[in-house]
Amino acid sequence: MEKLLSTNNIAEYLDVTPATVRRKALNGEIPSIKVGNRLRFNKQQVDKWIMQNSKGRRIPILVVDDEPVVGQLIKDSLDEFGYQVTTTLSSLDALGLLSNKHFDLIFLDLLIPELDGAELFRRIKQMDKQIPVVIITGYPDSEVMKRAMEHGPLMVLKKPFTVEDVLNTVQVFVDRVTTRIKT
Repeated sequence: MEKLLSTNNIAEYLDVTPATVRRKALNGEIPSIKVGNRLRFNKQQVDKWIMQNSKGRRIPILVVDDEPVVGQLIKDSLDEFGYQVTTTLSSLDALGLLSNKHFDLIFLDLLIPELDGAELFRRIKQMDKQIPVVIITGYPDSEVMKRAMEHGPLMVLKKPFTVEDVLNTVQVFVDRVTTRIKT
């Protein structure tokens, strides 16, 4: 059985006040469990609720991987939650896409044709320092990974990964405006 979280834990997680969490939970807006006189929260249920409630905005995500099956896995995983996923097999195509459209999150393979992932990551950060990038790789200890880490913060999703790994990763980076509960 998963550990239940307190109102304060969930308030910190959602970046809102405990009073907002209590009010929303008592109104049935946030999934909660009443244990005696206290509210408790199952993090998995809250995470699922966040994902379901972020459907209103089509969050644009770019996947750059030369393996079509990887891009399709990520796209299929996120489509049902309303994310707008664009995939490309080419680093040069990715640069073209980024110059014409804003993306809230990028999944980037390290070993791709034309420009390697470290160089593409460097160029992405030159275009937009704030965009979150998730490096997807089967080689987390490689020289290319070391070079990528020189260009700013990133998250690593090690291949092979699961649909749940993708969903959890996206949830970390979903725009705070979308995931934050309105007070």
